[in-house]
Amino acid sequence: MKTVFTSLTLVVLLASFTLINLKPVNSDDAVTFTIKNFGISTGGEFKGLKGVIKWDAGNPSASSFNVSVDANTVNTDVDARDNHLRKEEYFNAAKYPTINFASTAVSPGNITGNLTIKGVTKSVSFPFTVTPSGNGYIFEGSFTINRLDFGVGSSSMVLGDNVTVKLKVTTAQ
Repeated sequence: MKTVFTSLTLVVLLASFTLINLKPVNSDDAVTFTIKNFGISTGGEFKGLKGVIKWDAGNPSASSFNVSVDANTVNTDVDARDNHLRKEEYFNAAKYPTINFASTAVSPGNITGNLTIKGVTKSVSFPFTVTPSGNGYIFEGSFTINRLDFGVGSSSMVLGDNVTVKLKVTTAQ
């Protein structure tokens, strides 16, 4: 009886610490950003986050993230600005329709990966939290990038160079 109990306990523990495939649920608050424009914080969002997150709660270093968002979905609540951001000088969404992130290392509370915008790939590292939710998880984190490093726009006296990106990714199996 003790052997059966030990075996069942081991199976339950192993099942609770295994790599699971998760998909982002298309939510309005998945990818948001903030940048200074004329000295005022201006925000926006991208919708339709897609990809696969392989998550192992018991061993985060075995996890991986490979997600993308459609650059054409940029939304700042000003249609003329959104259309301008889709043009060649900024996101060049016709030529580079997706913005991608692929992790290279995951540890408890931190993720490092390659962010690709307009064909330019740079490494980013940022803290994140993970919260169980239904049959998936909610991953949250934020990081700051210099838009000029990715060829998004040019040097400007009115538009800030640094962009803060916030992620709130709800997932499901």
